[in-house]
Amino acid sequence: MNDLSQSPLRQPAQAPSQQTLALEAPPAAPVSRMQWAKAQLGSIFSTKIGKSGTRIKLVACAFICVYGAIAGKLIWLGSRPDPASLHREAMSEQSRARPDIVDRNGEILATDIRINSLFAEPNRIVDKDEAVELLTAVLPDVNAKELRAKLSTRKGFVWVKRGISPSERDQVFRLGLPGIGFLPEHKRVYPSGPIGAHVLGSTDKDNKGIAGIEKYIDGLGLSELSGAGFKMTQADLKPIKLSLDIKATHALRDELLKGMKIFKAKAAAAAIMDVRTGEMVALASLPDFDPNNPAEALENKNINRMSVGVFEMGSTFKALTLAMALDSRRVRLNSRIDARQALTFGRFRIRDFHAQSRALTVSEVFTYSSNIGTGRLALMVGVDHHKAFLRKVGQTNRMRTELPESAEPIVPRKWGELNTATIAFGHGLAVAPLQAMMAVSSLVNGGRLVKPTFLANETAEIPADAPQVIAPETSEMMRYLMRLNAEVGSARRIDVAGYFAGGKTGTANKVVNGRYSNDKVLTTFTAIMPSDKPRYLILTLYDEPQGVPETKGQRTAAWNAGAVTGKIIERVSPLLGLPPRDDVPTGSFPMVARSGFGLPTEGRQWR
Repeated sequence: MNDLSQSPLRQPAQAPSQQTLALEAPPAAPVSRMQWAKAQLGSIFSTKIGKSGTRIKLVACAFICVYGAIAGKLIWLGSRPDPASLHREAMSEQSRARPDIVDRNGEILATDIRINSLFAEPNRIVDKDEAVELLTAVLPDVNAKELRAKLSTRKGFVWVKRGISPSERDQVFRLGLPGIGFLPEHKRVYPSGPIGAHVLGSTDKDNKGIAGIEKYIDGLGLSELSGAGFKMTQADLKPIKLSLDIKATHALRDELLKGMKIFKAKAAAAAIMDVRTGEMVALASLPDFDPNNPAEALENKNINRMSVGVFEMGSTFKALTLAMALDSRRVRLNSRIDARQALTFGRFRIRDFHAQSRALTVSEVFTYSSNIGTGRLALMVGVDHHKAFLRKVGQTNRMRTELPESAEPIVPRKWGELNTATIAFGHGLAVAPLQAMMAVSSLVNGGRLVKPTFLANETAEIPADAPQVIAPETSEMMRYLMRLNAEVGSARRIDVAGYFAGGKTGTANKVVNGRYSNDKVLTTFTAIMPSDKPRYLILTLYDEPQGVPETKGQRTAAWNAGAVTGKIIERVSPLLGLPPRDDVPTGSFPMVARSGFGLPTEGRQWR
């Protein structure tokens, strides 16, 4: 019998493997949690190569969590408005406070009021289409397309509408739209409307000055202070006191407007200037505009004709020519000038409108407004002297005042004898009327050239730095001639009883397409009151007045600008503290009287 134990088919018994031994080993003794944690940390920070993969995965997960939290926070902060940032942005967009503007008597001409404006934070608006639909239903003047474009931006602040009414504010508030808010702002208002509009100017929607004194105020440093972050209240700003008298300005504008309708003129302008201080007491230019609606100021017809328009001033310029001739000592009041025949320059002939066809005294040249006589006086002095004199009285360079708007005079490129002869009686040189007023005032205030100003001057005296442009005795002769013209010459329509006024007319043919028109004229009138001791100078201008039944078909200055100036004198003088005088002043021109000259009202013969 075979022994199976020795059979090759039977495998010998083998020793159990390590794995089997481990499985079959009795369980280890329990460990504490602290020991387990230490073991795990030890395995993580172990330097064994077998543990590297685990460490990298764990560190990567940690970095992902940290940076994910940071990114989430940034996204949240980006979608959530920062109150401080929104406040800064809103403040930068908010309109600034401006000082009050008052007239010479303290009457308010311009001031700020507080209003509410509507703004949006596009990042906070959930349904932009719904917001546009609801807002435009309450505010129908808001353009829906433009509003949708604003709300589609990524900006943190956009305006919806500047200056909303209280009822509009309440309606928008009841909509309950997130991302829509209200911001208090300053809005400029002008209580007198168009009265003094060309002097005051206007402001834009951000309350920044865009014209006139409003722009001048910004030039004083208000813009720089606001730009630097200084948010001043109106109480912090001292009022700007102007030289204008609002009552006198209203009366002047009213008379000017009446005349414009009667004479069917295209435009008109007038101003009153204190000849001692240069203060502009009143100014109006028609058509004008309401500064409460500044868009009207952009229309070309509404320009300030006193400072921006340039015109050939006609025979009012003869006052400058006679002052130049008298001051040169080449002639006296009784010197005779040949006015028998026209002045001839090649094919050009200079004639008189009211020809006397005889020799005229210098005083008659003025009262008869002789073009021939005035041209001869200018030629007698000479071209170079004529140019120098006009430069001295400020007629050949741009004149600057507080108003930013000013015009450059139109001066001949080549200035010869023909130019001197025509400029002598107001043709060939175009200046701003305000510029002409400056020159004429120097002829009657003792000979000092005082620059016009729109700011109040408390001294009521001629500035010490005003240059002497003619001698005091020449100034007296010019006052005499202007008063004489009001008594016996072309200025009789301003001879209002009690005011002893004097003046000079001026009618100039307008230049149309490079040629003088026979159908269109510009009429001007300058007047002083009172002539013995001038206080105020008035200049009145009408552009293209028509001959009407009230003027017997005449359209020259005496019939329109002169007539209106007389009404202005009568109406405005009491407002300016010049009541009418019962007595006619005598001995008003002592230096002239010593030469044997007198006025008809003084019972003496004039020559």
